[in-house]
Amino acid sequence: MEFVILAVVIAVVLLGALGGLIVGSRRKKSLPPAPPTTPDITAPPAEPHVGDEAETPRDEERRTIEEVDLPEASAPVAVEEPPTVEAPPIEIPEPTAGRLIRLRARLSRSQNALGKGLLTLLSREHLDDETWEEVEDTLLTADVGVQPTQELVERLRERVKVLGTRTPRELRGLLREELLTLVGPDMDRAVRTEPESSKPGIVMVVGVNGTGKTTTTGKLARVLVADGRTVVLGAADTFRAAAADQLQTWGERVGAHTVRGPEAGDPASVAFDAVKEAKETGFDVVLIDTAGRLHTKTGLMDELGKVKRVVEKHAPLDEVLLVLDATTGQNGLVQARVFAEVVDITGIVLTKLDGTAKGGIVVAVQRELGVPVKLIGLGEGPDDLAPFDPEAFVDALIGE
Repeated sequence: MEFVILAVVIAVVLLGALGGLIVGSRRKKSLPPAPPTTPDITAPPAEPHVGDEAETPRDEERRTIEEVDLPEASAPVAVEEPPTVEAPPIEIPEPTAGRLIRLRARLSRSQNALGKGLLTLLSREHLDDETWEEVEDTLLTADVGVQPTQELVERLRERVKVLGTRTPRELRGLLREELLTLVGPDMDRAVRTEPESSKPGIVMVVGVNGTGKTTTTGKLARVLVADGRTVVLGAADTFRAAAADQLQTWGERVGAHTVRGPEAGDPASVAFDAVKEAKETGFDVVLIDTAGRLHTKTGLMDELGKVKRVVEKHAPLDEVLLVLDATTGQNGLVQARVFAEVVDITGIVLTKLDGTAKGGIVVAVQRELGVPVKLIGLGEGPDDLAPFDPEAFVDALIGE
């Protein structure tokens, strides 16, 4: 009986375990898998439109264009036009007559050391050989030259001995006469610029750079304009930097026309064009400024000769003026000889004559070349060029 009950219990336990297994397997098959967790998705930002900030649009209060305060319009900016370059005013040069008056006053302030020295020596109680040697030294120091000095001293000794001249007034009159004879009062000192028939007057200006050649050409233009002449300036000094600019500035001041060429160009071509233009337009005078460097070099001398020949294809030159620095003394005479061998010098212009007591260079250079001093430079002013007056010059040398 006990075995039966034990068998029944075991059977019930097995049946219960078998039933639990079956139910568990069914539940696993019928239950669906748990759904996955849904992620949080952020909405993409709105696309920006023209004029919008690159961010999520926000609800803002909208205003009409009438409600928007617009900035006030700024004042228009004035565009400045470049300043107009006005031509320099035409100057009216000082007349020639006024310059001759001033010539005597200026020379008397700086040149009469020669005259005073001579009068002091001649006023001595005894005029012995030693005194006359001092007279010679004074004249030589003033660059009168050896031959003119010997002639002057010889004539003075003779006249003082014969006439017995002793008073300062008599000595001054005697010295004035002899100096005036040396200077040459009868020489033709007119600058020939009068046009003949249909051609203008043609003046060629030569000289070493540094003597005031280009400046003298510009000042001569002022002299001619003051006399009522029309002038063309030929800037044929193409070798010196800014020479053409300098000459053109002088011309613009008085209304003279300047013909120029390229720097380092052919000087003869510029001179030719200047004369041609003057003939075609009816100008009265042509002033041709030439190169003045290396006066001892054959090349420059040949160039000056070429300029002269080319210009004379139009018409003969009326004047060839040699510009010399009065302070250079005997060096000026050397320059004069070199230029005279190339071109026919017709007149001399002495510059810087107011700043030295060596006025005797007038006598020496005239003797050397056989041509007169026609113009003298009295200073740095634009109207400090004057015709040479022998009597005024001698009076300035010996003083009143």
